[in-house]
Amino acid sequence: MKIKQRIEKIPGGMMIVPLFIGTIVRTFYPNPTVPAEFLPGFTGNYLTGTSVILFVFFFCVGTTINLKSSGYIARKGLSLLISKVILAGLLGVLINHLLPTEGITSGLFAGLSALAVIASFNETNGGLYMALMTTLGREEDAAGFPFISIESGPFMTMITMGIAGMAQFPLTALISTLIPFGLGITLGSLDHDFRKFFGPAVPVLIPFFAFTLGFSINLSAIVKSGLIGILMGVMVVLISGSVLAVVDRFVTGSDGVAGWAASSTAGAAVAVPTIIADMAPKFQPIAENATAIVATSVLVTSILTPLVTMYFEKRARAKGWPIVPGKH
Repeated sequence: MKIKQRIEKIPGGMMIVPLFIGTIVRTFYPNPTVPAEFLPGFTGNYLTGTSVILFVFFFCVGTTINLKSSGYIARKGLSLLISKVILAGLLGVLINHLLPTEGITSGLFAGLSALAVIASFNETNGGLYMALMTTLGREEDAAGFPFISIESGPFMTMITMGIAGMAQFPLTALISTLIPFGLGITLGSLDHDFRKFFGPAVPVLIPFFAFTLGFSINLSAIVKSGLIGILMGVMVVLISGSVLAVVDRFVTGSDGVAGWAASSTAGAAVAVPTIIADMAPKFQPIAENATAIVATSVLVTSILTPLVTMYFEKRARAKGWPIVPGKH
């Protein structure tokens, strides 16, 4: 029936489709806070088991990070990582000064908040980045993917919001978000066989946690987030792409194309508002709308980022800019 192929024709399909299915199931679910009353056993527990799945997901991502990468690859990945996190933080602080903590609760821009902005801007779709770089034959740039993956998860968002004074997180909460990464990086660095074993599980886990995330969203939130979610996705590509392209050119001496390839919202970012709300209850009222906005941004950026990247790649080749310093 070629179901998988049809799903993958949708940008970010393996994330977006399960998420929307989960949302539809939630619409007909009588009591989402007590799954055992509807579906007892492991199926009911799975519906609200996002945290467990994300622990495994972030552990597997950690095993793919090679701390012994070459200087150019490390400089490429870390410069894109740091620049995107700083940009998300600055935008979040700006929005936080302009809007109340709960964001906009009604009207055309309902759901817009500092949490939604930071979550949308903070993480790059590493799989999309690597696919674009590999398609363009840019192996050195593609190798920077593991460093970009460090953005995955709520840790960077928690640090940003804490420094900006938007929320206070206990030290144990911060450490907790780092444990799966730390374990994965340690095992992957000590024995590369762990990297080969756990690495392939990363894309496999995405539809599973996407479904549970969708189950936490009311269908009306998806509908309401339509316009603001689309605008968020466009802004993520235009703003972060412009900044990252400049950083890529001046820090690594490359042509900036990798910066545009990193101008997307990661599927894993959809989980961030929910995790943040669990650790800082004052964000509970906006977590659902923020999640819907981030999910829309994931879809929009997965369409726009490849188009913009290909445009600037052709432009860079026409101008004769080097992909890697010293190479043409």
